[in-house]
Amino acid sequence: MRRARPGAPPRGTGGRALTSVGAGAGFGGSRTTERGDDRTTRPEQTAVREERTPSKLWHITLSVSGADTPLKEVRRGLEQLAHDHPFLLTSRYANDHAEIRYWEEARDLHDAAAVALRLWGEHRSTARLPPWEIVGLEVIDRETYHQRVAEGYGPPPAAPVGVHPY
Repeated sequence: MRRARPGAPPRGTGGRALTSVGAGAGFGGSRTTERGDDRTTRPEQTAVREERTPSKLWHITLSVSGADTPLKEVRRGLEQLAHDHPFLLTSRYANDHAEIRYWEEARDLHDAAAVALRLWGEHRSTARLPPWEIVGLEVIDRETYHQRVAEGYGPPPAAPVGVHPY
């Protein structure tokens, strides 16, 4: 509990207050920011160059595998994952492996793959997923996905959206 006069700034702030500032006209390209320093009284101007790379859609296929788990538990965990994260397109499962497909929006392949590799581990406890390992990951851009499907050698047709046994 902090003891101070009502309306008094917290100790050590020297009367400084945080304020919110609109993005302004230079938000998309370069912008100028002001940084105060405890040792000086005048703000220092720094030009910051931001290059905005537009995000793309990536088709993710994540394969996991591990020890035999009752099918009811696998299905319940995948359904919970789909409920928590409605971006999941479809999941197929058996008692010792599963495959999850979905679209991910990311700046590049590295970002999409990083998010995909964290998906299973980060949601293992909240969705009560089996303690399986990731054994496969495919990340392809939208154009490649559609090209594969058009040429007939793409991923096997997904079951209707949802969680389905193999």
